Amino acid sequence: MLLLVLCFDYESEFISPEQLEQLILDVLSKHVEEITSLGAKGKSCLTNLIAFYDRMTGWVDEGRAVDAVYLDFSKGFDTVSHNFLVGKLRKHGLDERAVRWIENWLSGRAQRVVISGAESSWRPVTSGVPERSVQGPVLFNVFINNLDWGTECTLSKFADHSKLGEGADTPEGCAAIQRDVDRLGSWVARNLMKFNSCKCRVLHLGRNNPTHQYRLGTDLLEGSSVERDLGVLLDNKLTLSQQCALVAKKANGLLACIKKSVASRSREVILSLYSGLLRSQLEYCVQFWAPHFKKDKELQERVQQRATKRIEGMEHPSYEERLRDLGLFSLEKSGGLRGDLIYAYKCIKGGCQEDGVRLFSVVPSERARDNEHKLGHRKFHLNMRKTFFPLMVTEPWNRLPREGVESPSLEIFKTCLDTFLSSLLWVNLLCQGG
Repeated sequence: MLLLVLCFDYESEFISPEQLEQLILDVLSKHVEEITSLGAKGKSCLTNLIAFYDRMTGWVDEGRAVDAVYLDFSKGFDTVSHNFLVGKLRKHGLDERAVRWIENWLSGRAQRVVISGAESSWRPVTSGVPERSVQGPVLFNVFINNLDWGTECTLSKFADHSKLGEGADTPEGCAAIQRDVDRLGSWVARNLMKFNSCKCRVLHLGRNNPTHQYRLGTDLLEGSSVERDLGVLLDNKLTLSQQCALVAKKANGLLACIKKSVASRSREVILSLYSGLLRSQLEYCVQFWAPHFKKDKELQERVQQRATKRIEGMEHPSYEERLRDLGLFSLEKSGGLRGDLIYAYKCIKGGCQEDGVRLFSVVPSERARDNEHKLGHRKFHLNMRKTFFPLMVTEPWNRLPREGVESPSLEIFKTCLDTFLSSLLWVNLLCQGG
């Protein structure tokens, strides 16, 4: 009955299961944007990392001790109760036809275990959303939407990755963190889920941190000197050299695989593989962890140097000549400066303006004669804070020409930006040659 209704609504004689799932996702995603920012357009690992650590690094820069608690759901996607999920969808006011379709999509499943030919009996599946399905992550976001209700500290949610942060330089601050950990523990128990206490860690940040111990239920949470957050390695000094080394190692491994398995050294093949495989490693959330030490920058740059030298006919020209001939920028300009400015545009004028309001302050127009979107400079004390994205990107953004900053779309902005960066590259080469 529901299938027929949806088919007539979309004026189609036939609709595939994949198309139907996408239609339901469109309805669900639009509704999720209204009730929570978890599934909103423009949200990503990068926005999550920058928003959370902007507050944490700000406190550390003020001389405060800060504790960040990293929480790991035990088989998060697999433990979502179908009955609870359907109830939450109805409570949020989702269209009843869509709710019934999702309920039917989740129900009627069964599973069994087969080991060496021995089979268990079939058991009904009453929990879990398919993690790799189109709708799975959005449904999980709806399920944990009220996870932060009543919390006192900064709680950041991204699918099944959650973290809690607050100043820990006073007994009151530590007590607030413990109360929130207790609240979250009660929430997972009420919703028939669990935290994997063995994987929950605490990162103690800032000088003179008392390294307070927190409990999750009856278990003590272990302190950690390094933590992986959404694929990015951070240490308790908020330096990112380990992340730089890890990324370079992965990228060099991929480059070695390409060298061994791909016979062609043509420009088209190598550039295509480099852009599709290596650059995705080198530029994942790079606005958050961009290298700032010379040794880390050189480590990243050597990956692109090796890749471009792999191209037939590019063995002898210098690295700068290869970049110019191939139409590439150095990683510092492309993944670094170029990526920073593109993300700043998204925050200030694009799809991430909600985050931009918290990260940047735009100078009033009467104080900005040549640029109506100049950013105010934020004060800092520590180099760790100086190199954090919102502070680091301010000066380059304010130097952009007016026509670039006021571009009506992201694509036009990228074109203007590439022209601007190309001129900078030529100036650098001329200075080096002189």
